[in-house]
Amino acid sequence: MTEASLQEIKADPSITDRVRDSIREAIIDGRLAPGSLHSVQSLASSFGVSRTPVREALIDLEGRGMVRFERNRGVRILQTSIHDLEEILSLRILLEVPAAYRAAEQATEETATELSDELMAMRKAARERDERTMMEHDRRFHEIINEASGNSRLAVYVDSLRDLILTRGVSTVGRSRDLPAIVREHEAIITAIEANDPDAAAAAMKAHLVNTASLLLRQEAGTELSLRWAGLVIG
Repeated sequence: MTEASLQEIKADPSITDRVRDSIREAIIDGRLAPGSLHSVQSLASSFGVSRTPVREALIDLEGRGMVRFERNRGVRILQTSIHDLEEILSLRILLEVPAAYRAAEQATEETATELSDELMAMRKAARERDERTMMEHDRRFHEIINEASGNSRLAVYVDSLRDLILTRGVSTVGRSRDLPAIVREHEAIITAIEANDPDAAAAAMKAHLVNTASLLLRQEAGTELSLRWAGLVIG
């Protein structure tokens, strides 16, 4: 066997995953600022790893729309625009409303238990005013519903959409609504799913997502855009 016939040994997937998660968190919390430019080598040095897992992690994040490679310059950290934000929120509604419908049709006892556990954790975090923990369980709540819809790729895709919203650094908490209000919106969803009522589940999911979209867009773009979104609850 010649050297030319040997295949490159890829980086340990666990290292690549850890690097990707670390870069993703740094983008979301602003340590890697929107618009900033970085070299693969500088990031690799910061993490104390080789260039390969960093490059593979960045390729994954580029696919999620969080970074962009620029020829002979490095990698650029992207920021979600108002237009992007509206598109992302539209996609979540298009995907998650029918997912809630399907999840309610075929929800098992295990699904109901998992959702109940996440809701209890959300209530506890809300009482303690722990937004970070609350949002982690909020994310898992939606993930369980998307998984229960029977579409294995949906949960991963929606999760990446949520990341793109977070890169803009926006949240309704403390500005448009409080944590208990968010919990109440999820209570309506779980009640419908536990009752195997697909129409009610879809309606509750739509109301939750449209309300979130309307509040976020009011904060970011003004009243006119948010009112157009608010009208979707009735439409």
